[in-house]
Amino acid sequence: MTTQTDLPEMQEYTLDIGSKKIFVAETGDGPPALLLHGGGPGASGVSNYSRNIAELAKEYRVLVPDLPGYGRSSKGIDLTDPFGSLAHGIRGVLDRLGLDKAHLVGNSYGGACALRLALDTPDRVDRMVLMGPGGIGTTRALPTPGLNSLLNYYTGDGPSRLKLEKFVRDYLVFNAAQVPDSVIDARYEASIDPEVIASPPLQRPKDLRTVWRMDFTRDKRLNRLPVPTLVLWGAADKVNRPSGGRMLAERMPNCDLYEVANTGHWVQWERAGLFNRLCADFLAGRR
Repeated sequence: MTTQTDLPEMQEYTLDIGSKKIFVAETGDGPPALLLHGGGPGASGVSNYSRNIAELAKEYRVLVPDLPGYGRSSKGIDLTDPFGSLAHGIRGVLDRLGLDKAHLVGNSYGGACALRLALDTPDRVDRMVLMGPGGIGTTRALPTPGLNSLLNYYTGDGPSRLKLEKFVRDYLVFNAAQVPDSVIDARYEASIDPEVIASPPLQRPKDLRTVWRMDFTRDKRLNRLPVPTLVLWGAADKVNRPSGGRMLAERMPNCDLYEVANTGHWVQWERAGLFNRLCADFLAGRR
């Protein structure tokens, strides 16, 4: 099992993006690839991709930001357009680093961020890998139990380790026994940052216009998005429905789909060896 001590040495810095600060860790040489993490409580870039960074850094300049609202980045995002707010922040990272174009790898909330960035500015994205991205058919059916668990984390009686453990073990992964207590402990501690509690970056939308804005299947640009894309979706995903992968493959003109058996929402963590191989090959054009 990969641990934090297995990570390569990484350069860490904070970029000023408008009035916000975005933390970035990076390692490796080669074409730039940004790894964008999911939106679960206590998530951060390096922790989400702890099993992938070292392998991908053998071929790529791996850039791992904490999305706006998470980790060591500034808290608070535009909740009337969450995906657009995230995409704006990550595009700012590209600008500050002088990168005209980069690969984007996005899990869940990070996948929605990547897809929105690609739809708004396709010339900034080389290739894209999405793992169970958010925003696929979100207005077509009631939220899944996993998504409800995520959205309810900061409501009711507030955050607790028990609520976080239930989300991770019951909904995030296929095999709960794979997740060590240390992962739960670390994410819980990060989730109770007072700034995050005051303004959770992932909340239940309060306006119908926001709901529609967060459903990519209503965006006609999806039909002509030129960016080569690989979608990886756990067949047992309880957070975002696996049918979303087939929807993307049918709509996007350059989209490959790989549905991963006996895997939940956290493909890059649960099936790290498979993910690392597929991701590295796809980004290099070894299809």
